[in-house]
Amino acid sequence: MTDWRTMRNADTGAVLLERVRWCNSFWCRFRGLMMHRPLAPDEGLLIVFSSESATGASIHMFFMRFAIAAVWLDREFRVVHTALARPWRPYYAPPTPARYVLEAPPAVLERVAVGDRFVFEAAEGAAG
Repeated sequence: MTDWRTMRNADTGAVLLERVRWCNSFWCRFRGLMMHRPLAPDEGLLIVFSSESATGASIHMFFMRFAIAAVWLDREFRVVHTALARPWRPYYAPPTPARYVLEAPPAVLERVAVGDRFVFEAAEGAAG
């Protein structure tokens, strides 16, 4: 069963993404969005790492067919770094430790800033 959440700005209450897939298993993190169809405008993948780290929260873009917004969050879901990650690039990492990385459509970068804090709620009607 897929664990979907709604991602909301903790200060403004504005919804950033309606459907964020919570990705905390080894296989989910390993696969990420490789060989995946492009994301819908309201969809994302939140990769959950076991601890905060800068190098441990790195991502690669091998086997990706589309660019994504990469948004790194600390253990309190505060944005510590953002990047436009392009296909087939070997390495993206935050300059400071992060516990999560959100992979989302590139337009998300226009609506997030370093320092923003987010909350995640169970998505209504979201089933695997």
